[in-house]
Amino acid sequence: MRPTWAEVSLSALQHNYRCIEDFVDPLALVCAVVKADAYGHGAVECARALQQVGCGWFGVSSPDEGLVLRSQGITGRILLMSGFWRGDEVAIVEHDLTPAVWDWNHIELLEAAAHKCYGGRLRTPRVPVHLKVDTGMGRLGLPVSEIAPFAATIRSAEYVYLEGLFTHLASAEVMGAPDTEAQLSRFEDAISAVIENGLSPTFCHMANSAAIVSRDATWRSLVRPGISLYGYYLPFTSAITRKPESVFELPIKPVLTWKTRIHAVRDFPAKSPIGYNAAYITAAPARIAVLPVGYADGLSRHLSSRGRVIVRNDYAPIVGNVSMDMTMIDVTGIPGTDVGDEVVLLGASGERRISAWEHANLAHTIPYETLCNISKRVPRKYVE
Repeated sequence: MRPTWAEVSLSALQHNYRCIEDFVDPLALVCAVVKADAYGHGAVECARALQQVGCGWFGVSSPDEGLVLRSQGITGRILLMSGFWRGDEVAIVEHDLTPAVWDWNHIELLEAAAHKCYGGRLRTPRVPVHLKVDTGMGRLGLPVSEIAPFAATIRSAEYVYLEGLFTHLASAEVMGAPDTEAQLSRFEDAISAVIENGLSPTFCHMANSAAIVSRDATWRSLVRPGISLYGYYLPFTSAITRKPESVFELPIKPVLTWKTRIHAVRDFPAKSPIGYNAAYITAAPARIAVLPVGYADGLSRHLSSRGRVIVRNDYAPIVGNVSMDMTMIDVTGIPGTDVGDEVVLLGASGERRISAWEHANLAHTIPYETLCNISKRVPRKYVE
């Protein structure tokens, strides 16, 4: 079997969850965001580990993701943060998923599904929904100005009831951002409008990872940590200076370590071309190791002749272009390097560390994408 894998520390994940849970108001529940296969970490295994330490809410994007969790024994609440599509409604009702709604059609579909599933019962189960309002993200959600007629639709429903109200912050990591302050104000207006129209949601929520540590006013009754569960934050900056700004950060730990083993080692004379397009030419005699990992595994081509790995507790540079299945590194300065040596692509070894931020910066992206892009052909190994 190809020796390329990702180790996921479930104890680090549980530690991060507890850090967040202990930090926020005791009355605020924590909804662990495990969408996109838990940001590439494995949604089922991560949700199970979080359920073991008391997590009762899980956030996913789609009904498909929610159904996978249900089928694998996740009994907590599952919030479908991106809503659903026609044809999903019966499965949502049958498997007790909680959808985001923002369209009248959503209510009609859920009412019909509930009638099909529960019609004629003496005691009728009800179907909870969370109304998503667009306060400035410009993506999904009901405009605040349309809450009154929408509330009337929900009030008239036989099965559906409004359990929650939520929004999503667009720039929570930008301190003092006027658009964030405007979103906070609009969300207050949304809460008032819902209450004025005869509805009393149990949960109001808007806090993502950045807002949790930077704006306690966003905590409300539920918080939704995503990237921080897996050990990362976006950098905080000032809206005025656009420079980095210091914000209290929780002592969270990266959860994933990506590893491989050296597949081959060769010695090359000076002026030898390495890899596709001779993108790298050895300046002096060099010892080059080949790694069985490439961009098909999620190792970005942006790391070509720019990134680095850890071998024998030392850094080794990536040389030449990252190939689909292989990557070359220069181990000239690391004595004793040989076939089978463990290599850390992402994570720590001894005093050396390579974070998802390092990969992301070289690839002109963010850690979310770096982690999510580690492909399915890289097996995840779950460790304590």
